[in-house]
Formats: sequence, C-alpha cells, structure tokens
Amino acid sequence: LRSPCLVPCGVFSPIVSPVARTVLPSGSVVVNSCSSTAEQLCNFVCDCSDCSDENQCGYLWSSAVLGTPFTCDFEDSDCGWQDMGTSTYGWVRGRASLALWGMGPHSDHTVGTDLGWFLVTMSPPAQTVGTAWLRSPEMQEAAATCEIRTWYHLSGSWLNQTERPVLRLAVAHKDEVVGLWQSPEHSSGGWHQLVAYPGRIMEQFQLIFSLTQPPSCGAEVALDDIMFRNCGLPGEQQVCRPQESRCHRGSCLAQHRFCDGTDDCGDNSDEGTAQCKNFTRCSFDYDLCGWETAAGPPVWGRNTSLNLGTSYGIPTRDHSNNSWAGFFLHVSSGPTAQAGGTAQLSSPTFQATNSCSLVLYCHLHGSATSNLSISYVTNSTKHLMREKTGDLGSCWVRERVDFNVTDPFKVLIEGVAGSGGTVAIDDLILSQGCVKEQGELVGNVPHPAPKLLVTLPSQAGVSPCAADKVACDSGDCIAAELACDFADTCADGSDEKRCGTTTFESGAGGWHDVSMGRLRWGLQKVTEPQSSPHRMFLCSGTFLALQTGEGQMVGPAKARSPPLGPSGPACTMEMSYRIHSDPQGFLAISVADHTTGTTQLAWQTQHRGSTTGGHVRVPLGERSRPFQVELLALVDLQGLASVSVDNVTFEQCYLDVVSPTAAELSCNFERGMCGWYQDLSSDFRWVHSTGQGQGSDHTTGSGYFLSVDSSVLWSRGQRAQLLTFRQEPATAPRCLSFWYRLAGPQIGTLNLKLWPEGGEEVVLWTRRGTQGSIWHRAWATLPATGQQRYQVRPRPPMSLAPARHRLSDTTAWGQVAFEVLRDGFLGDVGLDDIMQTAGPCGAELSCSFEVEGCGLAASRKGTWQRQSNGTGTTAGPVADHTTGTAAGHYMVVNTGRVSLPAGHTAALTSQPYQPSVSAQCLAFWYQLSAGTPGSLKVFVEQSRVRRKVLSMSTMEGSNWHRSHVTIQPDGDWQVVFEAVGAGGDHGYIALDDLHVSEGACPKPASCDFEQDTCGWSSPSDPRLHSFAWGWKSGITLAKYPGPEQDHTLGTRNGHYMHFDTSVLGARGTSALLESPPLPAATDSCLRFWYHMDIPEHLSSGELRVTLHGAAGQRTVWSMAGHHSRGWQSTVVPVQSPSEFQVSGATLGCRVSPGVHQPPRLHLLLQISFEITTRRWPMEGTVALDDIMYSAKVGCHSSPESPVEEKPPGSFVAEVVLSVLLALVIVALVAAGGWYWLKQRRLASRIPTESSSPQGFDNITFRD
Repeated sequence: LRSPCLVPCGVFSPIVSPVARTVLPSGSVVVNSCSSTAEQLCNFVCDCSDCSDENQCGYLWSSAVLGTPFTCDFEDSDCGWQDMGTSTYGWVRGRASLALWGMGPHSDHTVGTDLGWFLVTMSPPAQTVGTAWLRSPEMQEAAATCEIRTWYHLSGSWLNQTERPVLRLAVAHKDEVVGLWQSPEHSSGGWHQLVAYPGRIMEQFQLIFSLTQPPSCGAEVALDDIMFRNCGLPGEQQVCRPQESRCHRGSCLAQHRFCDGTDDCGDNSDEGTAQCKNFTRCSFDYDLCGWETAAGPPVWGRNTSLNLGTSYGIPTRDHSNNSWAGFFLHVSSGPTAQAGGTAQLSSPTFQATNSCSLVLYCHLHGSATSNLSISYVTNSTKHLMREKTGDLGSCWVRERVDFNVTDPFKVLIEGVAGSGGTVAIDDLILSQGCVKEQGELVGNVPHPAPKLLVTLPSQAGVSPCAADKVACDSGDCIAAELACDFADTCADGSDEKRCGTTTFESGAGGWHDVSMGRLRWGLQKVTEPQSSPHRMFLCSGTFLALQTGEGQMVGPAKARSPPLGPSGPACTMEMSYRIHSDPQGFLAISVADHTTGTTQLAWQTQHRGSTTGGHVRVPLGERSRPFQVELLALVDLQGLASVSVDNVTFEQCYLDVVSPTAAELSCNFERGMCGWYQDLSSDFRWVHSTGQGQGSDHTTGSGYFLSVDSSVLWSRGQRAQLLTFRQEPATAPRCLSFWYRLAGPQIGTLNLKLWPEGGEEVVLWTRRGTQGSIWHRAWATLPATGQQRYQVRPRPPMSLAPARHRLSDTTAWGQVAFEVLRDGFLGDVGLDDIMQTAGPCGAELSCSFEVEGCGLAASRKGTWQRQSNGTGTTAGPVADHTTGTAAGHYMVVNTGRVSLPAGHTAALTSQPYQPSVSAQCLAFWYQLSAGTPGSLKVFVEQSRVRRKVLSMSTMEGSNWHRSHVTIQPDGDWQVVFEAVGAGGDHGYIALDDLHVSEGACPKPASCDFEQDTCGWSSPSDPRLHSFAWGWKSGITLAKYPGPEQDHTLGTRNGHYMHFDTSVLGARGTSALLESPPLPAATDSCLRFWYHMDIPEHLSSGELRVTLHGAAGQRTVWSMAGHHSRGWQSTVVPVQSPSEFQVSGATLGCRVSPGVHQPPRLHLLLQISFEITTRRWPMEGTVALDDIMYSAKVGCHSSPESPVEEKPPGSFVAEVVLSVLLALVIVALVAAGGWYWLKQRRLASRIPTESSSPQGFDNITFRD
C-alpha cells in the first residue's frame, strides 16, 4: 500500500482493514429500520425510534465508546465515508502499530490505544503533487448552529520542511464546493482538534476532506472522531418561553433573533419580507449601502472569496449566501497595508434614539492580534460599544449592538488586521429605530447622502511604532516579543500592565472575549455586597462574569489573555472564582500554544449541587512564546446560574526565575518535587501520589512517589517528562541512582535523558516492557560540565526516535529528564528515591546495551562493538534479545579469519563488581553464528587472577541462548568474555542482557521467582500482539490482582508470576511466558505449581503446556480454568530429541485480519493459558510458582495421576503441625521434617528475606 518513495523514509504503515478501499459493510449497524423517507435520512434528527435513520451518514446516531450522538469513531465501520481518489493515493481505514511507534499515529483518538481505528492517507505519489479525496454520504440540511468537530493527526518528515501539505474540509452543495477549514501554517505532530462551522444549508450537501502534499516524501494524516453538534433543525415545541415567538414550522425563537440575516427557524419564517420590511440590510452584494470608508491605507475592500484566493486567513465564503461568489468587506495585512493601521467604516448620521440596534457578522481569522471594534461618535468623541480581538476561526460570528444615544451620532466600525490575518464584515442590519438625521432610513436615499453633521475623531492614537514593535505608555518602542513576557522592559513597566494580571477594577487587564455563541464574558460591577450565595462574589467591586451573548452558535463562552511568554518551569496562574449551575455547567482553563497549534485543558471544575468557589492555582509550566490562556464557561443563564472570575495573577512566570529547590536532585518525593518539575506541554503526565492501586512507595511503604499510568482514558500524549531546573556547574562526574517500577501486561519505555547545552539529546539509561510490580534500583553517571553553566534556552527538540550518542568526559550537560514513552497502553511506571552522589557509578548490574556498553571494555579496537542489526556494520543476529527487533542493540565480535585469525582472542571486560552477599549469579544471553564461529570463554577475574567458569563453541539453532554461573567472590571481581577465532570464513559471537543478581544460580529453567525470573520472559516483539506476564509478591494490589501468598514461602512477601485474564479478548491475542532454550533431552521432567482464580461461569479458560521442537508443536498438558482451589502442583514428562524452549502463555482471540506476524526465531515449548470462547470480559487470574526442570531425570509419575492440592496458608499450618509433633516424638519430627522439606522446596533454594525496612537510605535492592 505504500509507494516506493515512502519505504526508505520510514513512513508509518498502519494495520489496514481487509476491506479498506471499499465501502465497509455496516455489520451490526441497522440503517433506517422504520423506512423513513429520503428527506428524513441523515438530517441530524431521529425519526425512527432507534434513530437508525441517522446511521451510515458520515456518522452513526451514537458512539458506543464516546457516548456522543451523531459521531463516527470508525471503531465498527467507516460510517459511509468514501475514498474518491483516482489513483493509489487515498484514504483507508486502519489502526496504529506499536512496532512502528514514532511513525504515524501511535494510537487512535477514540480509545487512545493501538486497537482503535481511524481513517488515514496512504501511498502518496513520489514525484508529483498529490491530493487524497474523502467524501461523506449525502446529508439533508444543516442548522445555522451546526458545528463539525474532528481530530486529525499529522506525522511525517515534512514537519521540519517549509513546503507543507494542506488538509482541507469543504462542503459541496448546489454547484459549489466551499471551503470550511484548512490546516494552520504552523503545527506539530500529534492529535489536533478541527472545528468547522458550515452555516445554514437549505438543501442536500456533502463534506469533503482533502490532503494535498508537494512532491516530497513522508506526509500522513489520520482522521478520527468526527462529531456533528447542533446540526439538526429546531423541533416543534408546545409552549414558547416569554420573549419568544413561534416559527411557522412550530419551533420557538427569541424575538431579538428575528430579522437578523440568519434563518434560525429552519424555514426562513423569521426572515420574512413582511415582518422585516422596516429593517435595513446591507449585504455588500451591490454597493456599500450608504456606509463610507475613510481614506487609508488600510481601507475596507469589497470583494469575494473567489477573487481573493485560498490564503489561510481569507474568508472562504460570504455570510449572506454562504457562497464563494458573495461579497463582503475585508481588511488584510499585507505589503501595501500600513502596519497595524486601522480601517474605518462609518454610517450616515442618525437621530438621537433609544431603540436603534445594529446586527453584523464578523470574520477574524489568521492572527491572534486582529481587532474589530464598534463605536458611536458624537461631537468628535468616540464611545466604544463592542470589541472583538484575536482569531475566531474560519467562520462568520453574529454580533449585535444596541444604541441609546441622546445626541445625533454616527456608527463607526474599525478593523485592524494582525500579521497574517484578515478582518471581514458582512450583513449589516439596522433596526427600524435607526433614523437618519434628515428623517430617512439608511439606504433609502436615491440621491447622494447629505453633509455629515458629526465628524470622526482623528487617528492620533495610532501606534507610532513599526509593525514589529509595540509602544510603551511613555512613547518608547520595544520589540513586540518583549511585551507580556513577564519581565518589565518599558521603563514605566507598561508592557506588562495589560497581560492578564488584574483585579478588573480598572478594566479587563488584557482579557478579551472571543465567544461565538449565546454566552459571553463581560465585566460586571457590584456596588453593594450580595448576600445570595449563588450571585457572584459576596463583596462589592468589578469582576469578569458570564453574560448573555449575541452569537448564533451553541457552546461555551471563551475569553483569552494576550499572547504571553516565554514562561519558566514554575509559572502558575492563580484566580478566585464562583460557579452556580446545574450539573452540566462548568468553568475551565485551557492553554492555546500557537507554536504547536494545540489547545490543552489545564483545569476544570463543575457545579456539584451548591455554589462552588474558592481560589485556585493552575500550573502552566515552561512554554514558548506565544501562548494564550483561555477561560471557558458553560451554564444555563435562564435561571439563577452564574459564573464569575476575579483577582487573576501570574506567579513566577519569568523565564529566569530560579526555584529555591532547583539544586535538589536527590528526592524521595515525600514533601514535594524537590529540584524536578514536569513538562506540561503534554496531557500524558507524572502524578505525585501515594499510589493508585499499583503498590506503595519505596521510601517508607506508605509515602509518596511519582507514577505514570499509560491506560488513563483522557491522555493522548506520547510522552511524560520530568525535568531538572537550572544547575550549577560540576567539575567531576556524579552518579544518579533511582528506584523505578515498570509493571503491567503492555507497558512502554522509561528513559533517563540528558540534553547537553547546544547539542543533541543523549539517552543515559532505558528500560522497556514489564519488570514486575517490584521496585528496582538503577544508576547512571552524569558527566562533568566543566565551568560552563547550565542553560535553559534553547531546549533541544524532542524527537520521537531519540538519538543515542556516546558521552565524552568534557560534555557540557543541560537538563536531565526522566521520560516515559506511551508505546504501551496497559501498565504503569513508578519513580522514587532519586539520589545524586559524587563520583561515577560502579558496574551496572543489568545491561541491555540499548544505551551504551555499560562500561564493558574491549581489549583492542575493532573487535567487540555495540551495534544493532539495523545500523551495524558487522555481521550479527537479525534481532537483539532485549527487544526482539532489528533496532535493538547487543555486543558482537567478528570471528572470521580476517578479523580474528584462528587462535587469536578478543576480550570484553566489565567494570569491578562489589559483592553484597556470599554468592552472586552472573547470567547473560549469547548467540554463535552458524558455520565456524569460534568459541566463547567466560572468566572471572579477582586480584588479577583469572578463572575460567564457562566455555561454549557450538550452538543449536539461530536463537539466543541463556547461560549462567554462580560466583562466590571474596572481594571485587570482574567478568571477562573472551572470543577465540577458529579460522572460519565468516562468523560472529554476540552478547546481550548481562545481569548480576544476589544468591546462587538456580538450575536451568528452574525458578522460585524470589530474586528474579531466572530467564523466563514474555516476547517483547510488539508485532506478536501478545501481553506480558507480571512478576509480583502476594501483597494485594487493586490494579494487579493475584494470590495473597506465594507457594515458595507461603507468605505475602513471596513472589510468583501472574497474569490478569481480563485484558484478553478484544484487546489482544495471547500472553506468553517463555523459558530460555534448553538442551535436547529424551527423558526430562517439568514440575510447577499453579493457581487459578476464575469465576465458575467463565471457566472456559485453559492453562496449557505446549512443547515446540524440531518435530513441531505438541500440547503435553492442559487444565481448564476454575475457581480458586489454592496452589496446585503438577508433573509433566518432557521428551524432545532436539533443543527446545519452555514458555508459558495465556492465549486469547486470534490475530486481526491484515496483521503481519513475523516468523518466530526459535522453537518453543510453551505453557499457555488460552481463552477458548469469546465470552469477554474474562475476569480472573492465573499464577505460576516454583518451576523445576530436571534434565535426564524421569518424572516417575504419570501426568494423568491425581494432582496434589495445596490451599493457601498450608505452609504455616504444616509448620505448626511439625512443632506439635516434635513435642510427641523427636525422631519422627526429624525424619518427617527432612522428607517434607525435600518435597516442599522441590530441590530449589529458599532465599532469605531481609527483615530490614526498605527506606530511602537503604542499600538493599532487587535488580
């Protein structure tokens, strides 16, 4: 499905629906069950009792996932959308792939995982401009209040190019295709919301999405969650409210909305000629209707969209006809226009009146600084009545102004187009109370207008500064980007006076209303204290309050601050507020970032039955300029509802503000964040808490830690970052240690990164996939910075595929960041007890080689090297062991005769390990190539004395093998891996996943899971669509259920492997637990204990042991799911003449059609738990413990024999029983105790648990 051009660019290739290029069948979607007429189909009104007349209309009548009406989430079908392309470049229904994380959408928008569906463009042409077209089914009519919202995702290499693709939404009706929206010129990757307003459409219409891209490689756009709000015509009402009148079709409409130039009734009865004959309307279709423009530039120009083109800020149609051929007045910024100049349009002179009103429609788009004001002028004095500032979007917004003037006056409309923006007006409608001074209505004079009786004020107030500067109150000019940057630049501080910090006593303080609907923000003054609890603030004064608006849309009121920034990490906004409303009412704060084109919710509160209010602190964090803070509110003002805001301040927002805790990198998070702060630019964030069902903290067991939950429903971000503040220079390296937890069946990646000043980011440490619900300790060395101070700006860009570079001893370091990537959707990450100490870190106890060589040093250059199959220059494994992909890293040495002649050696030596117990287990994975690879020898070196502990020269198969050896050191020791050439033409030896743990090594494939998982693991390749088993103790965790006691120790502190079956079914295919490869054996035995806790009515699950060998796959044991009977044991004979693997699996639904499954790299013996029916959810848990594999030793029992049962707590009962028996007869106790211990431990060591508490300074850890 991809063009040849796209392949080398690494472009996203989604999992595509098997019927992607055709209209998808509706499946279970019922269409028009009541045989509605064609006029009743797809008109946003439910005529059938099941609303099936509104299915497959470009939307379904309701989204089962989102719970919103008239929505297409693409989860079950394409809702009737059709690809209209004539080439291979077009739209398909697909979903994301974690195997290609970082290219294309990493998840859909509906469910936020790789299992959700969306529409996406595929196969653009390589050498020519290409356009992909997508068309909706026919829809019947749209109300004037209609609002279309959808989410789109931008990705590809074009994000860093100047020539960008353009996504457009248009409406086709009659013989026109009229643009509604197009993508902004500046944007970033990720999901963005598109909002379009088609206006009143009286006939059939269709919507068209198009993506046009230049002849370059790498642009993809996805669409999801298309919603239609308030698009149906108003329904018939039995009784109209006061101040409403009835439309001919039976609906009711507010009287002040009659004769306003918009068909609100749906049958145009509110705009009838008879009742509107005394209103004067100017559509500019023929002339200016007696209105006059002042000499410019700039001036109001009369034109059409057809003539003006498709520039971003230009209106795409007029309001009068909703057509690209209709006329309107506009003022645009451009080379010939005076920078920041004001275009003026004035009316004739009107008589003094108290009943004159003006309705007009305005269009402000393309700039955050555009302005439209409506005033009246008497005796050369201008009185401002209404003002619109900012970018209102590509739509016409209704505005109404009532004039109550005691002297003759003129109406003055002024427009200022900001950089790149356009201000336009259309349909000026004057009421019958607007009477010309000569006694005639405006527009009814066939001869030239009489001499003006009112003169306009001069434009002396126009800024004296150039376009890229702003004026101080003193008259001085400063650069525009220095205004509202939270630092005084003007000598009088006036550049920071109208920047959002205000008590509203002297005006709006820079806040401006940008509402488009029937609610708006405005200043309200109270002269006497109010005692009613639902009426605003109890004290007198002026505040910002929600008021009735004049717009035609139905939605929340919105007020914006001026463009702000840049801001520092500690920046917060504080304000007082009160809200009284029904349960649907809310007050919210969002942040619009114009650099990335995103708007992010920062805070929200809803009414909960009584007046809610107080003082709130909203973190804004570090943001680039320009960004704007938005106040949003929605309540029903018909009753006693109200919303008000006061005392707004911005605290510690200056970029160079230094936090008093900035130097505190060591932190246990008990009293806050210390010298760390969180990046707020993403909605995927760290949470400071005592745990949310995933376990306790590491410091005290009941304190605070930081966590990230990848399954939160509201998050669509790709990364959560924890950053450092400004740091003092460091002349010597430092060691940063920390405790982390990676838990869950599909958890993503935790990185520790360094952003050197002026350089590319460096990954210091990384882990991916589940490590169990257990705290682990890790270390990373921070290099010396010399005398160069840390700099906050500019921060290096954050790429999706971070570069990994080797650090030198002189690297100047910048910010340190803990980063969680959302490349997994089920699980959580924990972080606690960060500690910085002097000097570099010691030898790493676990090394995956994903970042660097972990301090392992080659004996000579050109021998051992770290590489991946995707980027390496030396022949090596096709995939590493850690990730199972070609992108994963390992250490490899070329053993061909040219690189390593026969008998020559190449050594790889670790840093010294410091023994913490009497015995340690060294484990690693290795791979020897086919042919004559030579041999791999492993030495342990102490006090410069080497002792060989392992040697291997042959290996069956091409998969990774695990080896381990017990070390009993009496001091610091090092491991030396030595490759010996054998003279073959080609060959290699590779190493991966080096691990040192406490205690002696168990037998191969045998494990009690107390110290680690002994090489048992779940496949890491995301293309397998499998879930991982977890490793946990018996301590109860709400998020990760399992037995309350393990089998080994019989206590809550013992550990076992577990899996929660509720994640299976529609979420994925399987959960595998695999052993390391084992030598061939003809008579071996597998013993293990299992625990199943599945409700009886869902007992269709099955735990299976499957043997994969050279002869194929064979199930050798199975057990049906059942309710808890405690820990049970079983014995399974294992006979295989060839090398095999033992693995455990939980299997669910089959692979989705169209999903590519890579070939398995090795033969497997699997223990599988499989759901054999589709009765989901499959609530329940399965656990494994005390696995013992005995090679070349028969089981001496049949797997069909009765299974021994061991209920929870039996360990304690047996101990008590043994003590009682000891009081009766010592000899029997001794003999029985010896026999019981032998059977109980299953020939496996029982480790001793430390009784010391795991505190912040405790050095005991699990790794």
